[in-house]
Amino acid sequence: MKNLLNTITDFVATKRGMWITFGAWLIVTILLAVLAPSAKDYEVSSIDSIPDDAKSVIAQNKVDHYFQDNDGIPALLVFQSDEGEVELTNLTEFLEKVETEKIEGIKEVIPLAALPPQAIDGFFSEDKTTAVIPLTFDSSLESKEIKESQEKVMEVADKSTDLTLNITGPAGIATDTLDLFSRADIVLMLSTVGIILVLLIVIYRSPLLALIPLLAAGFVYEVVNQALGLMGQAGLLLNKQTLSIMSILLFAAVIDYSLFVFSRFREELKNHENKFDAMKAAMRETGIPVFYSGGTVLAAMLILFFAEFGDYKNFAPIFSTTMVVIMLASVTLVPALFTLFGRKSFWPKVPRVGDKRIATSSFWGKVGRFVVKKPAISASVVGFILLLSASNMFNMNYQFDTIKSFPEDMPSRQGYEILEEKFEKGDLAPTTVLFEAEKAITVEEQEALRSELASQPLVSNVRLNNSTEDGKVLTFSLTFKESPYSTETMDALENMRDDATQLLAASNLEGDLYFAGETATQVDDRSINNRDLIVIVLLETILILVMLIFLTKSIKMPIYMMGTILLSFLAAVGLGMFLSNLFFDIDSISNRVPLYSFVFLVALGIDYNIILISRFMEERRKHPVRKAVEMAVSNTGGVISSAGILLAATFAVLMTQPIQILFVFGFIVAVGILLDTFLIRGVLLPSLLVLFEKDKNREKGIEG
Repeated sequence: MKNLLNTITDFVATKRGMWITFGAWLIVTILLAVLAPSAKDYEVSSIDSIPDDAKSVIAQNKVDHYFQDNDGIPALLVFQSDEGEVELTNLTEFLEKVETEKIEGIKEVIPLAALPPQAIDGFFSEDKTTAVIPLTFDSSLESKEIKESQEKVMEVADKSTDLTLNITGPAGIATDTLDLFSRADIVLMLSTVGIILVLLIVIYRSPLLALIPLLAAGFVYEVVNQALGLMGQAGLLLNKQTLSIMSILLFAAVIDYSLFVFSRFREELKNHENKFDAMKAAMRETGIPVFYSGGTVLAAMLILFFAEFGDYKNFAPIFSTTMVVIMLASVTLVPALFTLFGRKSFWPKVPRVGDKRIATSSFWGKVGRFVVKKPAISASVVGFILLLSASNMFNMNYQFDTIKSFPEDMPSRQGYEILEEKFEKGDLAPTTVLFEAEKAITVEEQEALRSELASQPLVSNVRLNNSTEDGKVLTFSLTFKESPYSTETMDALENMRDDATQLLAASNLEGDLYFAGETATQVDDRSINNRDLIVIVLLETILILVMLIFLTKSIKMPIYMMGTILLSFLAAVGLGMFLSNLFFDIDSISNRVPLYSFVFLVALGIDYNIILISRFMEERRKHPVRKAVEMAVSNTGGVISSAGILLAATFAVLMTQPIQILFVFGFIVAVGILLDTFLIRGVLLPSLLVLFEKDKNREKGIEG
């Protein structure tokens, strides 16, 4: 691998190779922009997260099979009166006009006027100030089409009533999500580019050093965007949320690797008059570390193919494609661009042959000397800080109510919270219980099963919902006392599902019992997420550890590297949760956040350890362990701390997103990267090298 990479980078670092490389990237980018579709042409607002063999999916398929009228996308129209009670006549007039308008996509409207008084009462809150009317849209509609239909419903409501209307339920949430991400994409991109540009100029005080990495990122983004467009055209689902995170990963990684390349290039320009010789020497030392850094991120993304959860599995092809293009750019386009501009890249502080390489009085020079002199104290102090931060993991609270992660002013959330306040919590999303028997079920047997279901813990009420003509299949609507998304409700339903055989036996019935609905889906979501977390953590840890063994030709050093990164991950989640609660009043997180954070923190955090260890092994060819550690910390400290600040700031841009899961994920990753940059790479890992590496085992270098 080393010989192949050296051949590539040696060619790029020639005048002819530089122009050919830049020209090739330019031609490919233009061709893809002209001929290939954009990823945005095929993006979807959501994907099926739960696999087809999940119990809740099987149950819902059974319900749809036996009772086809249930097929559709439900919306809940939440009407509220600003003064007094909601009048039934207002609602009936509104529903009549909705039917008269023949709004495209509406499949079913409740015939409120034809219902008996007792049934009508169920649509009103106890104080009569609020009413909820179900509406069903055709299941074939896309979110954009549902949005157009909902806007027409809102127009009818404005003209025919003086009531306030909020639309919630799956249809309302889908359209609001579409609006949120449509606005958020522009904010995300502008914020990312803006913060990178500002920080690069502030840190390096050179306009070209800020623009060249962004130019490289622009090329890579265009190639990745069009490549994903081709994959979308071929049938790959491109989730909006995944694409948002992808853009952050892309800019962060390209900027990171650009910093590593130009930092070494600047160093070599002090030894070589010719810029091509300087880049050749720079890439000879940084090519393998940078390529391996990208390889660890790529490996982490490929492991996600082993996930069962749809969102995680969707990450794999999208992020893997992104990383392949980034890896190629890091050893071709990036060095070609810096070679093209040469010493001008660093203006006004242009490096000259004979300039001093690293000032011993620099911050990282002082850190390196202290760590070498006091390795045990350094490791103990940092280890204590990380363990203390990680201990907060025991206080982790998961939030399964997805809508609570949306902005408070979002109409579907407002409607949801009105229902939560004015109606029974369990009414927000009743569970459908389907019983399938081989013979017709008698009225007495129906009542026995209903009674047994009603006697289960946390169940508020159960009513017969529907039955097939042959009487062999029936459904109940089961309502819990607590929120359908609470942990207690999920636990209660999971126990009922696990004890289905005993439950039927207690009712003297034989057959199969299925549970469908929001709570059942969340139970499967939790179970599958827990499984994926264990599998992904184990597989990624093993795979990256093996890659590090090949890189370092050592057993001990990969253990230091991987162990410190795992500790950093735990500390980042623990500290991130504590600070989120302290500063943003967020006391619970989505169960997606730990795995999202693990994948990115381990994959990106190991980059810094690879850069440090590679420089340590390079210096160890000529110096004893302590001196090699000191020089490695001194020489890599500036660029890694700069890269860490930029990477943390880039992920912190996700905090501009309106979805709480992205806000918390971005914040935790930013915290973790700063821990990696300053405590792990700067202090803990160097301390371990001094304590456990011996001079008699001096490495001869990284072999490819």
